[in-house]
Amino acid sequence: MTTTPAPARARTGGPATTWSWHEGSFMSTAQARVPLTAQALQYGTGVFEGIRAHVLPGGRELAVFRLHDHYRRLLRSCRLLRIDLPYDVDDLARATVELLRRNATPADTYIRPLAYKLSMLAGTRPGVGLAGVSDAVSISTFLMGHYAPPGGMRCALSSWRRPADGVLPVRAKVCGGYVNSALALDEARAAGLDDAILCNERGQVAEATTANVFAVFGNRLVTPSATADILEGITRDTVRTLTGDLRLGYEVRGVQRSELLLADELFLTGTGLGIAPVVELAGRPIGDGVPGPVTRLLSERYTALVRGELDDDRGWLTRVPLNPAPVPHPTEETS
Repeated sequence: MTTTPAPARARTGGPATTWSWHEGSFMSTAQARVPLTAQALQYGTGVFEGIRAHVLPGGRELAVFRLHDHYRRLLRSCRLLRIDLPYDVDDLARATVELLRRNATPADTYIRPLAYKLSMLAGTRPGVGLAGVSDAVSISTFLMGHYAPPGGMRCALSSWRRPADGVLPVRAKVCGGYVNSALALDEARAAGLDDAILCNERGQVAEATTANVFAVFGNRLVTPSATADILEGITRDTVRTLTGDLRLGYEVRGVQRSELLLADELFLTGTGLGIAPVVELAGRPIGDGVPGPVTRLLSERYTALVRGELDDDRGWLTRVPLNPAPVPHPTEETS
């Protein structure tokens, strides 16, 4: 008996789109393949980015947020793993725009570039080394709307610790490093919670499983510094800019976990979450147990920014006009 396979589903929860860009060619997402022997699959030796494109009012354009900044970070991550790509930031940005144009989906979209170690070159000794291994890059997209709980997030203080920079380069989005995030998130969800906040080996607050952490005291924001073993998020940097526009205080320093419990407000920032309020941590309400005024203000400002409702005076939006109909389903590789 033959059955029709179910549509591919992204781990983010949304359906995969028709087209992907794989090793320099546009092809069907269903046709794109990586061999079982890929070094990245065996050892986690890859790096990635998460990028958001939001549909603009009218549904005829997508706006990709800080596209070039994401690819600059991807290429910095590549250097750490000796991934040498034949593409620069502009090449990858152009491929992304064309991919969105081909899929022509008038809905919020998540973009996942992945650069990775592929296979050992002739004469390379077996092992987990980074030199003497070929490199590859792919870009796929998934439909993704807003997925944070509307009333705010309930988080755990994780029993897992964020790796130190001397153990794993947490400044880079290294695939294998996200096992740490997966374990912390699994623990939180097993307890019926939405996410987890991790401390580093020194007991200071680091970040959530895939997001940076902000505490609010009055009109002052406090967030852990880069030396707390965090990924310096692009949304985190966007919040820094927004606080200046709104004349809010902004402080970067070491943060103790007890400070989070005593904060007036708490929120997470990330490409997937945007700006998401935390209303409960470790079984305790944060502030009044509802999203606070500063978080709401920043979230509204951020949403207006990424959806093109504010002047883009910093050049953060890459607009992609959508065709009336998507490019026909690919039947073979197209470069």
